[in-house]
Amino acid sequence: MPLLTIRTNIKLKDKRDIAEKASLTVANILGKPESYVMVQVEDEQCLIFAGEHDPCALLELKSLDLPENTTADFSARLCEFMKIETQIDASRIYIEFSSPERYMWGWNQRTF
Repeated sequence: MPLLTIRTNIKLKDKRDIAEKASLTVANILGKPESYVMVQVEDEQCLIFAGEHDPCALLELKSLDLPENTTADFSARLCEFMKIETQIDASRIYIEFSSPERYMWGWNQRTF
């Protein structure tokens, strides 16, 4: 049930392409089937970072059983993905990781 949300203040040329690539990236990072992954991409958001309107991004990766000891590696890999796809520097990206309790995540008329 991984969910990656990407918000950025820049206009993306092809959100669908970035979403598809992000879906594969998340599946690879987490070692989960892509059939479980959802990606949301929001461009041209009103985001300001360090008092500047320069390109920046906020990512949120939510996944059940997200191992705390691997978030630094996930951060590096997601920042590299964003650099390749959007040219946004890692110093202008925040990433929030969360691992909800199974009963707090619903799907298909039930919870996990």
